[in-house]
Amino acid sequence: MLLLLGRSVPLLLTRTVTSCPSALPKPSWISSVLIKLGQINGAPHISLFSSASGQNTGTMPERRPFVRLPTDVYPVNYGLCLRPDLIDFTFDGKLEAQVEVTQATNQIVMNCADIDIITASFAPDGGDEINATGFNYQNEDEKVTLSFPSALQKGSGTLKIDFVGELNDKMKGFYRSKYTTAAGETRYAAVTQFEATDARRAFPCWDEPAIKATFDISLIVPKDRVALSNMNVIDRKPYVEDENLVEVKFATTPIMSTYLVAFVIGEYDFVESQSSDGVTVRVYTPVGKAEQGKFALEVATKTLPFYKDYFSVPYPLPKIDLIAIADFAAGAMENWGLVTYRETALLIDPKNSCSSSRQWVALVVGHELAHQWFGNLVTMEWWTHLWLNEGFASWIEYLCVDHCFPEYDIWTQFVSADYTRALDLDALDSSHPIEVNVGHPSEVDEIFDAISYSKGASVIRMLHNYIGDEDFRKGMNSYLLKFQHKNASTEDLWDCLEQASGKPIAAVMSSWTKQMGFPIIVVDQEQQGEDRILKISQKKFCASGPHNGEDCPSWMVPISICTSEDPKCSKLKLLLDKAETTVTLSGVAPDQWIKINPGTVGFYRIQYSSSMLESLLPGVRDLSLQPVDRLGLQNDLFSLSRAGMISTVEVLKLMEAFVNEPNYTVWSDLSCNLGVLSSLLSHTEFHEEIQEFIRDLFSPIGLRLGWDSKPGEGHLDALLRGLVLGKLGKAGHKPTLEEARRRFKDHVEGKQVLPADLRSPVYLTVLKHGDSTTLETMLKLHKQADMQEERNRIERVLGAISAPDLIQKVLSFALSEEVRPQDTVSVIGGVAGSSKQGRKAAWKFVRDNWEELYNRYQGGFLISRLIKLTVDGFAIDKMAAEVKSFFESHPAPAAERTVQQCCENILLNAAWLKRDADDIQQYLLQRKAPPV
Repeated sequence: MLLLLGRSVPLLLTRTVTSCPSALPKPSWISSVLIKLGQINGAPHISLFSSASGQNTGTMPERRPFVRLPTDVYPVNYGLCLRPDLIDFTFDGKLEAQVEVTQATNQIVMNCADIDIITASFAPDGGDEINATGFNYQNEDEKVTLSFPSALQKGSGTLKIDFVGELNDKMKGFYRSKYTTAAGETRYAAVTQFEATDARRAFPCWDEPAIKATFDISLIVPKDRVALSNMNVIDRKPYVEDENLVEVKFATTPIMSTYLVAFVIGEYDFVESQSSDGVTVRVYTPVGKAEQGKFALEVATKTLPFYKDYFSVPYPLPKIDLIAIADFAAGAMENWGLVTYRETALLIDPKNSCSSSRQWVALVVGHELAHQWFGNLVTMEWWTHLWLNEGFASWIEYLCVDHCFPEYDIWTQFVSADYTRALDLDALDSSHPIEVNVGHPSEVDEIFDAISYSKGASVIRMLHNYIGDEDFRKGMNSYLLKFQHKNASTEDLWDCLEQASGKPIAAVMSSWTKQMGFPIIVVDQEQQGEDRILKISQKKFCASGPHNGEDCPSWMVPISICTSEDPKCSKLKLLLDKAETTVTLSGVAPDQWIKINPGTVGFYRIQYSSSMLESLLPGVRDLSLQPVDRLGLQNDLFSLSRAGMISTVEVLKLMEAFVNEPNYTVWSDLSCNLGVLSSLLSHTEFHEEIQEFIRDLFSPIGLRLGWDSKPGEGHLDALLRGLVLGKLGKAGHKPTLEEARRRFKDHVEGKQVLPADLRSPVYLTVLKHGDSTTLETMLKLHKQADMQEERNRIERVLGAISAPDLIQKVLSFALSEEVRPQDTVSVIGGVAGSSKQGRKAAWKFVRDNWEELYNRYQGGFLISRLIKLTVDGFAIDKMAAEVKSFFESHPAPAAERTVQQCCENILLNAAWLKRDADDIQQYLLQRKAPPV
């Protein structure tokens, strides 16, 4: 499953501040700040998050009691027939499951939620049918116990259950998705989303990833609708009881987990192709939009053979369908053979889709198709190992896109999109290890976060680099062959990679997956003749400063070192497996610089001595450092400044050295960090000064790029132009604002349609400096838009409007029928991320409408995302107390950890501001002062 973790929002040209966990105080602040928070309501201090004492576990919210299903009865095959009613939003179902009783029992315990069982019976092979005499629902645990009058004996048998359920509107389980026909009529499709624990909302089942079985699925549907499931259709015949219905029967699936089962009933067009290895690929689109499926089809047909070759294992099903679903909570879901997507993650209109959308679709298709092997063929044994599924797919999607579209320079983008995001989150005391023991379904929802995905992907990238591609592929192949159609744990993969590479994989990797956090590598140097002596040490990096306590955790850190002689090639590699070491690099002249972690592959921050840092700065100016390392250097220093280890002014000075920077991703990361700073300084009197700094930094590159694409430009130029113009426009750069208004007027009047790549920056700019007429025009464009991508583009920037009454109007719009339920979150988040006033208004709006919002998103990760986007940017101590107390009285179990992280970020923001605001103000003012 691919989530929208900030990185996954393609049309935001800069990460919103709230998706870059920000802020961070000196250790001396944090204790007093925590005490303040703990003493609210006169209570003694209880830390909101655990101290930075090098603990390995992270703060787990309170555990709910939980027991996995008993093993005395397990399924071998599910015969499942469902009949959805697309008018009354109900469905009825018949289950005939072939089961194995391993020891005599008079009850069967299964998962079941929001389903009413009408009758149930068990017939042992060759024996008489026994009717169940009772159904005991344990709603809290989402289980049902079927009781039988006599013991079911050991052996095989058939379990029959008739049941009814609701096609809900919660975007989970078997649910309804709203769409409008060409004639303007509202209709509904019936679709599924089962990961992690929602197959039980569609049929009673053993809904645990290790309880695999085969599935024979039949759907009874209106005859004018498309019906799809994991496998190909083998029979379609009129339904005896109603001539308007047909019964569609699908081939038997391979042995698989329940969370990967899927069915879709609705109206769709499709485009079709065959991959070079003979798999039928179809992309299903809304009616009339088949053309928009062609790009994803091209990516999918290139991707399947790439993975077959990479894993040396063929795709195991006869077909794969990719389908765009109107109402969809995640980005996409890897159901075996029937992958479901948000419309914006699958559909590309050649005229109206921007470059970032194409890239996004390529990445999401790459991610979901990787799961067909890694997750579907071999499945994690339990949700504790979820990170392996998602971290791996989040890494290999980049490998795949790099293969299909080398011009995207996608690995540099990985560092900005995944690697730095994971470092930011993992520096918090309220982070958690990659591997988390989970039990209750609400705990499972919580670990679908940037640690499982982005840190998971980052440590796999580091591991791949440490092992080398050839041995990595060999190990992957033996893992897939050994565990195909079975379940595996993290340790199983380490064993296979260890055997293939001969390296201590398990020992190295457990330090990265079983404890939270990461090290900061501290480096100093000394020149002795032609030798450079390096002293290298590690300690835990905390968002509040370096960890200085006892029992400091340590990591086994693969370290590589390069010099200015060859910035792309490692001169030395070592495994740092203790607190500190000294290494000698021979043949390094005094005027050469040394860079640790070339390629920014190792998952750690670096603190250089001031002389080493000084010698690296020319490598930024003259571009002799690789783009990814220029980005990494700037990002490390920004993070150190937030942690109070260096002054923020030092980072502002470094940022000015990027004036010649040509690389999109480097600018993107700079832009994100300046966004964080701008948000922080919105709490001060000198917010305008940081806007001027942004205008000064971005206007030379803006001038070089201009507004219109030039012959010979490619994908990255388009992304850079959008980023820079959006940044300048938002910061109030007059020439940009005037040109944006002119082009917007032409666009609205139909004189000159804006190219897709310019729409986000232009919309953002005119709204930021606009009035009620601008907002009205934008809402009209939203209503007229036929494409979800364009609607989302507008929704994300509406929050930029400044006037308080218009901010309220945007917030009300977020909950209106005009906005799809999954997109409400980004409208509210856009308001919160745009200004200090917006943040206050959005937080009040969320509190005032909490019941409706919580009811809409309940357990899902969208509730966590909503909370994070709304409150993460506050920078006043008392706001942390307010947020904490609100969620104590309005609990959201699946977002407990998110609430902790937000409160921690708010406190860290407040401390950062106290510590550095005066120095930043001085620096920004003296920049403008005329030379004496």
